[in-house]
Amino acid sequence: MLPEPTERLRFRPMVMADLDDVTALLSAPDPVRLDRPARTRDDAVRWIEWQGRNYAEHGFGLWVVETHAGNFVGDCGLTVQDVEGTPHVEVGYHVLPAMRRRGHASEAARAVRDRAAAEGVEHLVALIRPDNTPSQGVARRLGMVLERTAHVHDGDALVFGMRLQPLSPRRARSGGTPRRTCR
Repeated sequence: MLPEPTERLRFRPMVMADLDDVTALLSAPDPVRLDRPARTRDDAVRWIEWQGRNYAEHGFGLWVVETHAGNFVGDCGLTVQDVEGTPHVEVGYHVLPAMRRRGHASEAARAVRDRAAAEGVEHLVALIRPDNTPSQGVARRLGMVLERTAHVHDGDALVFGMRLQPLSPRRARSGGTPRRTCR
């Protein structure tokens, strides 16, 4: 279920051979949250293993994003996130510091959003810290709107969301439960 390549970017599954790049991505200083604890190579191993479980269980996860020349940009994809007891499909994106502010996150996230819609995901969210305005901008460029604030992963998060496919009248009357949330 890989997203289609974009004008500048392509996607592929994350594998353990990506460990050095993923370590650099995860351990990069966070320009918004300076107090974030440093992430380690072991954290990167767990991140890659988590993607393998996501691919096996859901058919998606965070994919490596690279240029058509093969230069590592970051990761972007879909994960299932628990938002106060309810599972939601989230679009996530992380870009190396040297590659930021070039539109890579928005370009990759659009391709992922389009793949999610093609696969039948009806509601897509992005969970973003309140102080992370660059990420909020990416969500807005995707067409997402702020739906609410939630307590997620031991902190407050803004829940940006969007409906990808209209609900049938029958599902709308029954409360709008998506027919497909994970694949």
